[in-house]
Amino acid sequence: MSDIADVSLAYEGVKRIEWADRTMPVLRQIRERFAAERPLAGFRIAACMHVTTETANLIRTLQAGGASVALAASNPLSTQDDTAAALVQEYGAEVFARSGTDREGYYRHIHQALETRPDFVLDDGCDLVNTLHIDRTDLLDTVKGGCEETTTGVIRLHQMAREGALRFPMVAVNDTDTKHMFDNRYGTGQSTLDGIIRATNALLAGKTIVIAGFGYCGRGLAERARGLGALVVVTEIDPVKALDAALQGFTVQPMAEAAPRGDVFITVTGNRDVITPEHFAVMKDGAILANSGHFDIEIDVRGLAELAVGVNEGVRPMADEYVLADGRRLVLLAEGRLVNLAAAEGHPAAVMDMSFADQALTCAWLAAAYATLEPAVHDVPKEIDTEVARLKLASMAIGIDALTADQEDYLHSWRLGS
Repeated sequence: MSDIADVSLAYEGVKRIEWADRTMPVLRQIRERFAAERPLAGFRIAACMHVTTETANLIRTLQAGGASVALAASNPLSTQDDTAAALVQEYGAEVFARSGTDREGYYRHIHQALETRPDFVLDDGCDLVNTLHIDRTDLLDTVKGGCEETTTGVIRLHQMAREGALRFPMVAVNDTDTKHMFDNRYGTGQSTLDGIIRATNALLAGKTIVIAGFGYCGRGLAERARGLGALVVVTEIDPVKALDAALQGFTVQPMAEAAPRGDVFITVTGNRDVITPEHFAVMKDGAILANSGHFDIEIDVRGLAELAVGVNEGVRPMADEYVLADGRRLVLLAEGRLVNLAAAEGHPAAVMDMSFADQALTCAWLAAAYATLEPAVHDVPKEIDTEVARLKLASMAIGIDALTADQEDYLHSWRLGS
């Protein structure tokens, strides 16, 4: 039995899901293929993902392939209650998600999704897989495999595999080029700034924006912030990424040096305690703090609360103002959670089209291949990544060249010299 906020919101949810579907042509083609081929017939899938319109179109695609799907939210602030209602009322999925639920409710919903005794799991951050391995070990023999779609989750899965704890094969969908290169760089880059602007109505031109982390997400953010006229400072722990940022013309500094300079701070590292009280202590009055990493641990929110002498909650939607003893005010967005999903709508559907196409095709591949896979973290087959890119290009009416027979021979021969 689903647990959602208001089933009467289903009509609005359907309209939004159909709107997103207009710019998801690759997933739509896969849905049509799945309806004919039924590669997931008879399988049960439990997913822990953001309950958004784009995710709804993935769920519809898995159902078209024959799967029954139970969905729990991977973030309580990203749940769209109308989308949840539509999935239950109009599309026949089981959904356990309510916008703004607390930690207890969040994990209760994960447990409810697992009660369906899934054959496969789809995770976004590894909380569902973690729950299986710690609290629901009775279900481990039922699960045949799964997919993980975010960097944070893949990091956790690799650690489980290194320790010999992972009990079934997981596929790192996050690591495909059509996912992390485009979803992280273009999706996170645009949607994070969208969330900050919606939450604050700030003009970013002329502001100093400090971006913690220069992976694909940080790179996309830096590019788009510079395009809006911001002065961009990057903080990093990786010398190669720091050098990359510097050679692209961005200022690179330790966070301790950047903290007094920044007007806006954005964390995208996947690690904890990136911005801490030592940094809050030297920040400007009115500095804005936003996180676009998966979990709400990158900004030390507890440390900020302990440092503050007062909190003005809801100065704007998704913005709380922490007042320090000397009168300075620091503005925390979305409680330190994913600002692009809490204060905006997450990635554009056109970007999620590729990510969820990867997810759907990988599920179909996994349904056929799971018996041959060891309990480990596996890569998505390269041909899936290539097929998604090919379909996306075709949907954009973009053509590319093909190798001639002589070019193919040259690439596969070591005997030909200069």
